[in-house]
Amino acid sequence: MFKRIATALWGNFESTDELKKFGFLASIFGIIIGTYWTLRPLKDGIFNAIVGLENWQPTAKILSMFVVFPLVIMYSKLIDTFPRHKVFYALVSIYAVLALVFAFFLMNPEFGLENTIKSPTRMLGWAWYIYVESFGSLIVTLFWAFTTDTTLPDSARRGFPIIALFGQIGNMVGPFFLNAKRLGLATSAPIVAICGGLMILMAALFWLMVHTIPAAQFAGYESEKEEAKEDAAEPGFMEGLKLILTQPYLLGIFVIVTVYEIVITILDFHFKSTAAAVYSDEASLSSYMSQYAYLTGFVSMICVLLGINNIQRRLGMRASLVLLPLLVTGAVLLVKINPTWLAAAFWIMVLAKAINYALNQPTLKQLYIPTTKETKYKSQAWIEMFGSRLSKGAGSAINTFRGSLSTQYGALEGVAYFLSISTMVSGGLITVWLFAALYIAKTYNKAIKENKVVC
Repeated sequence: MFKRIATALWGNFESTDELKKFGFLASIFGIIIGTYWTLRPLKDGIFNAIVGLENWQPTAKILSMFVVFPLVIMYSKLIDTFPRHKVFYALVSIYAVLALVFAFFLMNPEFGLENTIKSPTRMLGWAWYIYVESFGSLIVTLFWAFTTDTTLPDSARRGFPIIALFGQIGNMVGPFFLNAKRLGLATSAPIVAICGGLMILMAALFWLMVHTIPAAQFAGYESEKEEAKEDAAEPGFMEGLKLILTQPYLLGIFVIVTVYEIVITILDFHFKSTAAAVYSDEASLSSYMSQYAYLTGFVSMICVLLGINNIQRRLGMRASLVLLPLLVTGAVLLVKINPTWLAAAFWIMVLAKAINYALNQPTLKQLYIPTTKETKYKSQAWIEMFGSRLSKGAGSAINTFRGSLSTQYGALEGVAYFLSISTMVSGGLITVWLFAALYIAKTYNKAIKENKVVC
């Protein structure tokens, strides 16, 4: 039954083993995203309760950018030294243990959420914020690096929408059910411990997939082309950065990822600052942000079920890559028109995130298929971990001007000035994004047509 539904929605799968492989990958990704989107609302709610969101969240994002740099070094060294699936087990296990440690301290009356005095000197809040930010970058990047490395282009067009669908189901189910108010909890600390258990489950499913799916199903584009040499020397971790700076194709992907993150970071901070002014306590703000999280997943899931991925299958890579920047342009203009309306900011963020997760992210992952193994694991890591953090740091640096303008001109007028400036900045960046998308689509289509590796 599942095969008939999948075939009707996404194309004819070559074998039952192929469908089982994507079933495993989709389930694992669903748990990853469900866990992350459970932690993500708690990230803001807990940080606001311990440190304070309005004044210190941009600083936290900038700090996370610097923390990611040594994480990229560590990730690259692990990829050089150990098999990819074992790196996945190790990193997920580390994050699971850290989740239990955070849960313990968050339940502590002195250090945790029972202490209602907000202060930038409370290091637990800063560590918590960076932990959640790094989990979203590191684990998701490693999952997709493994997936694109072990999938051929035609198979990806069939299977990646299934992965995206399960990701959005996880996005919806996780924050909907793992909600402190829904479970009758005074704080969200026990939810953090539950997320640690979910991380252990995702590692177990990954192990089961590797040991039950035939090895032939994990043959990737590069191995089919026989480009990789097993005895070749492994380049250092800086190789990923060098490839980005020297290969226009990778630089174009970098532009797409970073511009989106910069613009969305500006919109996201406006939305969360408006929400924090309405919901003052940790449980209420976390609950409200959980609604945002599971509605994002719900809208993404509906988009996938209605066949939004057919835009890429039927209209091509160019149409798929160009759609999101056009939609984000509309979102920027709507926020400028309605700066104080929380409901408008809420739905703008839901739709912007949903289209990104349902269409743009699966499309971006396919761009790595006609590349070498080192590009998949190292350049992709630089783009999606360090590049993503760098762009969020840049967006947060822009957000710091919001506070100074509010101090100088007053709250409402200062926000209006800030949105005028940020709208012009966003418009210029989105123009660059559109040109990069057109170039990338042309290069990808040519590589697939000629059955060649881009870089």
